[in-house]
Formats: sequence, structure tokens, C-alpha cells
Amino acid sequence: MLAVAAAVVSAAGCAVGPDYHRPGTSAPATYKETPAGWKVAEPADRADRGPWWSIYDDARLTALIEQLNANNQTIAQYAAAYRQARALVGEARAAYFPTLGLSASASRSEQRFSGGGAGGTTGSSARIGNAFDTSLDASWEPDLWGKVSRTVAAQRAGQQGAAADLANARLSAQATLAQTYFQLRALDATQKLLDDTVAAYAQSLKLTQNQYAQGVAARSDVIQAQTQLQSAQAAALDNGVVRAQDEHAIAVLVGQSASTFSLPPIPLDAEPPSVPVGVPSVLLERRPDIAAAERRAAAANEEIGVAMSAYFPSLTLSAQGGFQSSVLSQLFTLPSRFWTVGPQLAATLFDGGLRRAQTQAARAAYDEQVAVYRQAVLGAFQEVEDALASQRILAREIVVQRQAVDSARQALAIVTNEYKAGTVGYVNVLTAQTTAFSAEQKLASLSGQRMVSSVGLVKALGGGWSVGQMDREDGSVAAPAAGAPMPVAAGPGQARQAALTSPAARE
Repeated sequence: MLAVAAAVVSAAGCAVGPDYHRPGTSAPATYKETPAGWKVAEPADRADRGPWWSIYDDARLTALIEQLNANNQTIAQYAAAYRQARALVGEARAAYFPTLGLSASASRSEQRFSGGGAGGTTGSSARIGNAFDTSLDASWEPDLWGKVSRTVAAQRAGQQGAAADLANARLSAQATLAQTYFQLRALDATQKLLDDTVAAYAQSLKLTQNQYAQGVAARSDVIQAQTQLQSAQAAALDNGVVRAQDEHAIAVLVGQSASTFSLPPIPLDAEPPSVPVGVPSVLLERRPDIAAAERRAAAANEEIGVAMSAYFPSLTLSAQGGFQSSVLSQLFTLPSRFWTVGPQLAATLFDGGLRRAQTQAARAAYDEQVAVYRQAVLGAFQEVEDALASQRILAREIVVQRQAVDSARQALAIVTNEYKAGTVGYVNVLTAQTTAFSAEQKLASLSGQRMVSSVGLVKALGGGWSVGQMDREDGSVAAPAAGAPMPVAAGPGQARQAALTSPAARE
């Protein structure tokens, strides 16, 4: 038996099941929406700009994101899930080692015996005895077919996937906070415009009232001016409702009560920084959601080997030794000693197709995760192209909208002077005022959309994250203090800007 056990042990290390290879994906050579003239960052261009949000150079945004990193409960949830996944790796690794057990027992029992007595009578007798036992047990199942190693590899991939999930949750929360922050500041700009418009409409009402008092204007002109002023006042109040909701959303993101959180109104006047996008293939290394999907595919591949190992026999090496005695004082004496040692080889001969079904299920689960991974890649490319298109189109639209605002202001000034001179009716002033207000409101909205889109582009490119951070994750709630370095790239006629580029561009 020992010879058979030795022969089987010698086969250890022969892991069954397919070896993992990253599923193939098709990455385009360039982005369709890549801004013309930009180049990938070169080593001479690189500079550590800190976390990705530092490219916006906004101290208030930085302070809010630092609070989010420390207090956001969604991040805390994923951090706990990562620590759980890390513990599961240790749990799987424990199967490499033998298990040892120590037991001790004491019992007192009565045994009764029946039989014939003197004179043909029957009777019974009883004997009361003690039993004392102490033993040390050891057992070990060698990893003959790679079941343990496959399980450890699957849990390790799961841990890396959980690290990527944590990074993705952190990046998503940070991006949501930045986008909500810029939306709030755009609303502050709109509020300033509304307040200025209310003041301007109040002056128009006063002018119309004076014109009416002098008999130059009709009563209807006064009513129209008053209606326009009241509508602007109502719009200013309505804008405050949306701002309050965004402020409350930021409070939840940074882990504070909405009742005790407030942000001072600061109109948006920032321009989004240029963000060179690098090479499309780099996106596979920079998106935590893609990395998480790829790691789940790796874990599913290892589970195929775990399922296939059930086809082969299992070997258990066990040993037991200890002392047994009916007298406690003689328990630890040589005559009371006992020991057993030997291997056990077990194999399932018939299971009604259970192992076959389990293997098929594992292969199907792997195919499912491969499809999820490839879909994540396609979705990532779409998000980048959407963000690039948004940045390109909004930049051009803002230029045209600024021209429209200038034209509307000029038209309003001309019509107002003509009204004062009595050459046009007040309805012309109303039309010019409405056109000017709509143009300026549209410009403020576009500026906010462009900043939100800029954050969306950074998020679509993976922020400052890279796959190498999966193995450095410690499961804490707060992001690493230093953040990920932000390389830079240069465009024609532009200063060097913070960029998101490939790790290969740094070498």
C-alpha cells in the first residue's frame, strides 16, 4: 500500500484543466475622435501631477474628493469586499498543508451481562468501567491533480478582480463627485445670470412705467414688462431647487449629512484641460472595470480545472497516535500507547453524470465571463469615443454660442435705444431681451456640460489607474495618498497638459 501511495504522490503537480490565456479582443489602431496633432507622451514629457483631479486646479474639488476617499460608504463596501476576497485566498492556500488535531476524552460506563445462575436460575451482573483517551491526528491530501493550485489561482484572480472593483468604485464615485461639482458651479453661473437678468428686467419695468406716466407707452407695455420680470424671478427660484439637490448629492458622496453640508456659490469660469488619450490598446490596462472582467474570466478558467480534478482519485495520508487506558494514572505509560498510519485512495466509479455536468457548467461559466470581458472592452471604447466627440463638438458649439451672445447683446442695446427714442414698440424689447437671456443661459449650460464631459473623458480613460495597482491594493477606504502619476503630452501651439497615457510610453 505504501508503494502505491508513493507512486501516486510522485504524480503530484500534474494540474488538469486548460491553462489560462487572456481572451483575444480587437483594439483599433487609433481613436476616431482623437484630436488632430496630439502625440503620445514621451519620457521627457512626463511629470508627476498627482491624482487625476489635480488637472482641474481646483482646491475645493480636491478637498471634496479627499473627503470622499475617506468617508464614502460605497467605497467602504467595496473595500470590505476586497478584504474578504483576500481572506479567501488564504483559506484556499490552507489546503496545501496537513491538518493536525488533538483530542482527549474520559468516560465512565456500565456493562450488564446475563446468564444462568445456580440451581437453574437466571440472573444478570453489571460491570462499571472507566476509559481515558488522548490522541494526536494528522491528515494530508496531496494536490495530485492541481485542484488546490487551481482553487488558489481562482481565488487569487478573484482577489485581483475585487481590487479592480474597488478601484472602479472609487473612480466612479470620484468622477460622479467632480461632475456634480461642476454642474453645481454651472448652476451658480446660471444663478448669477438670472440675478443680473432680474435686475435688468426691473430697470426695464421702471423705464416702461416712466414711459407710461409720460403717455408714451401703453398700459399693456407695463404689464408685459412686469410679467417678464416675475417670470425671471420664478426661474431664479427654480434654479435654486436644482442647486440644492446637487449640493445634497455631494454631501452623500463625501459621507456627510445633507442637513449639515453646504457649498458657497461660485460661478463656473474654468476651461477644461486638454487630455491626450494615448493608444487605444492601452485602455485595456487603464480601465479597472476591464481588468475586473478579465480577472473573472481567469478565475472561471481555473474553476474548469477544479471541476475536472473530480474525475481522478484522491489520496489521503493520515496518521494517529496516542494513549488509551482504563486507569487514569496509567494513561501516559508505554503499554497504553497506540498508533496507526496509512494512505487512503478513493475514486468515484459512478455518479450519474454529475462530474460531467459540473465540468460543462464550469466551461459555460468561463465562456460567459469571456463574453462579459469582451463586452466591457467594446463598451469602454464606446465611452471614450463618446467623450471625445462630446469634447470636440461642445468646444465648437461654445465658440458659436459666444458669437450668438455677442450678437444678442448688441441687438438688445440697439432695440432698447430705439424704444427710448420711441421708434419701436416694447414688444421688440421683449423679444430682444428673451433672445439675449436664452443665448447667455445656453452658453452657461454648455460650459457646464463641457466640464462634465471632460471628467467623463478622464473616467473613460481609467483615471490615473493601471493594472499594476491590483497587487498593491491594501483594502483601505481612502485612495493612496500620493495618487497615480499623471504623465503629460504636448499638442501643437499648446502648453504641456496633464495626460493619461500608456505605461509603455514611460519606458
